[in-house]
Amino acid sequence: MTPLILIPTRMAATRLPGKPLADIGGRSMIVRAWERAMDSGLPVAVAAGDPEIVAAIEAVGGRAVLTDPDLPSGSDRVLAALETLDPDGEYDAVINLQGDMPFADPGIATACAALLHGEPSCDIATLVAPESEPSDRTNVDVVKAVLALEEGHRHGRALYFTRSTLYGDAPVWRHIGVYGYRREALKRFCTAPPSPLEKREKLEQLRALEMGLSIWAAVIAEAPISVDNPADLQAARALAATAG
Repeated sequence: MTPLILIPTRMAATRLPGKPLADIGGRSMIVRAWERAMDSGLPVAVAAGDPEIVAAIEAVGGRAVLTDPDLPSGSDRVLAALETLDPDGEYDAVINLQGDMPFADPGIATACAALLHGEPSCDIATLVAPESEPSDRTNVDVVKAVLALEEGHRHGRALYFTRSTLYGDAPVWRHIGVYGYRREALKRFCTAPPSPLEKREKLEQLRALEMGLSIWAAVIAEAPISVDNPADLQAARALAATAG
């Protein structure tokens, strides 16, 4: 398997416009995300919705491709960039990392790649982490993954994803929005219309499940910090001030 990491990002974020170029300790958020991805050892490019982002990545020696700013999702941006960068199909898998995770462990990309390599039935790989606090169970902004996970195992097949509160005392797995796709699965997913469950829960991964694609999830220790609003940005800046 030959994977490529692609980081989709655009300036017109709803809750924090311009966040890819937001300064975090002297470096922009997207440059920090790119640097962390590069530490994985896998090839990396940025799927940018705006020329300013392309310029920022190229200024540090990275690869970036300009995509249509009106594409409906990060997955569509990843596919567009993949087809531009690799029209001959050299890369048979793509890891979709988020540009708003400036401190993400490089191992999350390799975990997705390993899951695609090790599970022949896996069309899409993703990640989960233990709940961070009890309120996660009832928080609709925390997406929960329901897994067929055998005791003692660190990965399993995803049965469902939901924003709802789950019944019972078993562990609650917090879904992390990082994906690894087999190339053909990404094409199928992006060309399919939004599904009924996807529209109901506002979770695009449910489209994949309704299509019959198989999603597997690997367990990691904790969710990476995600910058979604001004308060998150201030927290990221504080972390950069102490961690570099």
